[in-house]
Amino acid sequence: MEGEPAKKYTEYPIDVDPEQDDKATQLKLCSFGRPHMRAFHLSWWSFFIAFFIWFSIAPLLPVIKKDLGLSNQDIWTTNIVAVIGDIIMRFILGAQCDKYGARIIMGTVLICASIPTSLTGLANNVRDLILIRLFIGVAGSCFVACQYWSTCMFTKEIVGTANALVGGWGNVGGGVTQIVMGTALFPLFTYFYGGDQSKAWRTVCIVPAVVAFTTGLVVIKIGDDCPSGQYSKLKKTGQMPHVSAAASFRQGALDFNTWILFIQYGCCFGVELTMNNAAVSYFVERFGLGIESASAIASIFGFMNIFARGIGGFMSDKFMVTHGMRGRILWQ
Repeated sequence: MEGEPAKKYTEYPIDVDPEQDDKATQLKLCSFGRPHMRAFHLSWWSFFIAFFIWFSIAPLLPVIKKDLGLSNQDIWTTNIVAVIGDIIMRFILGAQCDKYGARIIMGTVLICASIPTSLTGLANNVRDLILIRLFIGVAGSCFVACQYWSTCMFTKEIVGTANALVGGWGNVGGGVTQIVMGTALFPLFTYFYGGDQSKAWRTVCIVPAVVAFTTGLVVIKIGDDCPSGQYSKLKKTGQMPHVSAAASFRQGALDFNTWILFIQYGCCFGVELTMNNAAVSYFVERFGLGIESASAIASIFGFMNIFARGIGGFMSDKFMVTHGMRGRILWQ
């Protein structure tokens, strides 16, 4: 109608709520339709790849430790640093998503993180490994864009389920990387190099780096920031106000609930990160397993995310219906 703001899409292949900015009221998991379900699938896949490259080095650590003459303390230091890079960027990217949208942030982070991933093989000492893992850790901050994106696309009645699925399926990358890198690609590269494990671990990480770089480009090219289209165009036409990243960060940081959730999430996710980093090394050192077997066993922990997070989000939505936001807090 005349006088109404123009939208990128005049109709959607999924039911939406006009009162909630045309956010979707349902999930059609087998659909790739724009903008809602395409954003859903791009979101979880991008986070999956982020986890894949973040922990691509984890199943290789026993070999790297021996090859570079590192101690257990050195390995744990690199594990900690890999998480520090993620923490720093998560603080920054929330406000950037408010300003630029999740699509640009997601794609840019994947492209940037793919570079140090490809350089893994250049490490010759603990200092090199620390620097490389610090910058690879940036990939973990894709979680911010992942959750932001699905929140932009789905109504409050189902956003818990949507967020849980994109986050959970993304986290599965932490399990898949164990079995793909440790059980499949590393032995394959070792075979190609005539049994030289040193050359194998120094080159195998190029594979996930290429996948991450390509994924980043695709996400930026084919995704939508929100049901109405791209943030940049909406701002140019005056349909969306310009947002200050600093003001957005300040508003979030001054909210007491932010820090309660920060502590709670740090405790639960911290356990997962520890398992992803240490599982293969533990099975190798404690039980004398080979990289292939240890990686296959370690991957099981990550595969739990296929259903565990989804169930949590689904129950959160159910409690939301009967108890409001307090219901989500009670379930959590």
